[in-house]
Amino acid sequence: MNLSIFFEPLNEDVFAKLNKPRTLGAYVTRFVSKFPDWRGADIAILGVNETRGRSNEEEPVATVATSPARAVRKTLYTLHKGSGRCKIVDLGNLRAGITLEDTYLRLKEIVEVLISHNTIPIIIGGSHDLEYGQYLGYEHLERVVNMVTVDSSVDMTQDTDAMPNKKQLRQILMHEPNYLFSLGQIGYQSYLVEPEVMATLEKLHFEAYRVGEVHRNVQEMEPVVRVADLLTFDISAIRYQDAPGYAPTNPFGLTGEEACQICWYAGINDTLTSLGIYEYDPELDERGLTAMTISTMIWYFIEGFYHRKNEVDFSSKYFTKYAVAFNDEPDRMVFYKSKQSEKWWLEVEALSDGKGSRIIPCSYEDYLQATKGEVPNRWIVTQARIG
Repeated sequence: MNLSIFFEPLNEDVFAKLNKPRTLGAYVTRFVSKFPDWRGADIAILGVNETRGRSNEEEPVATVATSPARAVRKTLYTLHKGSGRCKIVDLGNLRAGITLEDTYLRLKEIVEVLISHNTIPIIIGGSHDLEYGQYLGYEHLERVVNMVTVDSSVDMTQDTDAMPNKKQLRQILMHEPNYLFSLGQIGYQSYLVEPEVMATLEKLHFEAYRVGEVHRNVQEMEPVVRVADLLTFDISAIRYQDAPGYAPTNPFGLTGEEACQICWYAGINDTLTSLGIYEYDPELDERGLTAMTISTMIWYFIEGFYHRKNEVDFSSKYFTKYAVAFNDEPDRMVFYKSKQSEKWWLEVEALSDGKGSRIIPCSYEDYLQATKGEVPNRWIVTQARIG
């Protein structure tokens, strides 16, 4: 497939000074005059200057000068390359569709093609509703997928007059065919979320973590991220002090360090195949602090990717199996611990015969809870979903 027809090339004048030795810019093949060979790349960066999802404009608001991806690139490519081999391409900026729905479908097609060739897209948006197009890119897999979103709110409002970037999760849940198995919501703030929305998440057995829970122990977010096939990040989840380039402003939220930690977890996740970062507005980012924060998040994602362990064979010699006995249902619980990374997994049996079991990421705390005779919440919600 000729992907170049979907993209606008980059202005090389902007990046000419970013090719210093050992910086990331010297290792990324960019679309300037010739479209890069993305088939051999591990990661593909693409910008989407689509903002109709957060405004009443009939056409995308972002221009080349105000492009979120342009601002991020100018900072990202000055960072020093990490320890990985760095097979990365920059495809340029996706041409917006005539309508917002057309942009979703274009993004779907791009994501579908890239992940089918084992190339991970990093999408720099644009409004958060673009995650709908990112999600649609998994429809061809014909299997259930797991999604994690990092956001200060839960974009699932029932208000029909709300902007698309406030209700795309509802659009995802209503999409047919429905292939979403699990949704993890990280960093939400209760006073920004309708109680009815939280009740819906609980009814669907989805996991949601308040920003305070992340502050208390960001390491506990690692198993949440490790289950994901795709991760989306709304910059409004980060406090204004670390990322002022969004509106409306939010004095509370994740720190920049916590955002980078989550992106590191996403990078080392063997099953994650796309990352979307949305809602950055360069016009509100006077000193470029948000661009630097996002660039560092992407840097940690890339570095994490090149530290993946490919831990998927639980019957191999690289795993230790632990069985915890219970006096009631379940009568036992099986855990797996990696000898390489020391990460933990939990096997969950289905309630119905013939549905088999699923092995899901968990934490050491889940194992300790089981040894005390308590059933971890991850086991309960996963069993409820698989039936």
